[in-house]
Amino acid sequence: MNLPNKLSLARMVMVPFIVAFLLLPQVWGHYLWALLLFLVASYTDHLDGKIARSCGMITSFGKFLDPLADKVLILSVFICFVKLDLCNIWLVLILLFREFAITFLRLVAVESGKVIAANKWGKSKTVSQIVAAICVLLFQTLGEFGVVSAAAMPALNLFGNLLIGISCVLAVISGIVYIVQNRHVINQIR
Repeated sequence: MNLPNKLSLARMVMVPFIVAFLLLPQVWGHYLWALLLFLVASYTDHLDGKIARSCGMITSFGKFLDPLADKVLILSVFICFVKLDLCNIWLVLILLFREFAITFLRLVAVESGKVIAANKWGKSKTVSQIVAAICVLLFQTLGEFGVVSAAAMPALNLFGNLLIGISCVLAVISGIVYIVQNRHVINQIR
């Protein structure tokens, strides 16, 4: 297994720790720890792609694993946000539906020997989700340490939901683009 794929796997390994920090408020600085781990995990997403492209280490497995690791990271964090009342459940349900649909499309493509790699829309979606998650985690960290007053938190939470909503719009658009670009794969299902 090459280094970029190991970085994608490392991203997935970090997810349970991020979730644990998010859901264990008795841990001192739990939002801060979740934020720091999320930043490291997000950086591995940047790093694995950069290394794969610059060193000629792009593999079919990596083209499948990297977006899967992104989905596991983002959806796990967003589901925690719903549990913590930091995010509207409908936004996450839209993302879940989109991700399952595109993952199904990718699996069907793999069955026929094709790999559907991420496109610009999919990458924009992922970046917007990472930015939204970082902002929500940062806002909660600032609130946790009293840097931001409790009175300001509802406005920050609303802004965080707006960012997640924007990432939802990009997710839907990128999902439509994937389906249109790969309709030949869908035709195989029939």
